[in-house]
Amino acid sequence: MNGAARAARAEWGPLYDTVRPALAHRLRAAPMTVAAVGLATVVHLVHRQPWGYGFIEAVGAVRAEDPLWLALLRTPLSLFVPALDLPVWGALAQILLAFGIAEICLGKRRTLAVASLATLAGTLYARVGIALGPDVPLVGLPASDAQVVDTGPSAAVVGLAVFLGWRFRAYVTAGTVVVAMVVEVLVKENLAGKEHLAAIAAVLALCGLLAVRQRRSARSGGGAGPEGRSGVPPIQS
Repeated sequence: MNGAARAARAEWGPLYDTVRPALAHRLRAAPMTVAAVGLATVVHLVHRQPWGYGFIEAVGAVRAEDPLWLALLRTPLSLFVPALDLPVWGALAQILLAFGIAEICLGKRRTLAVASLATLAGTLYARVGIALGPDVPLVGLPASDAQVVDTGPSAAVVGLAVFLGWRFRAYVTAGTVVVAMVVEVLVKENLAGKEHLAAIAAVLALCGLLAVRQRRSARSGGGAGPEGRSGVPPIQS
């Protein structure tokens, strides 16, 4: 095995070993992901129709100018509202890949929890950034961004990618995602890019809390050990 293969094995081996057995079951391995892709497809098709545009906007489009209670009510469906100005196949591929791997590796509840945390972090950040104003470096946003629709499924996808990278010690992959999002903001500073960074910050905070919890559990003898057979730290309920 050459150096590149060893590096790839070290980076993605534990994740691959977890995902590969499930692939034998094909679509049955990730039923929630299949449903999510189907829902996103239906939402996109309805959104593009003159009769359906207003309905999808009313139930799934989140803007910072909306009352907070209404934004929170729309947030779950906003995960499945692809941006109209981007190819829908890209959004569907992101959902299939990120949600599919996460569902296999983390389970349905944890996948939804991480995805919801990332999306909610972006939604709430937009309000804080607009309140601070454009004169605050890095985090401030112009008032006009209050009318911009949030990132849809992309914040959840980014958050899941970073969490999976931490969970399976694919640190280079997780770091690459973070760097890519930082470059996105530097090259094209917009609401979506900063919402992605807010989602990453929230997920990294979650990873830190889980790491502290695992270390404390290992020290107190509350578990069989800090690592599983693959060397991947367990997620505790």
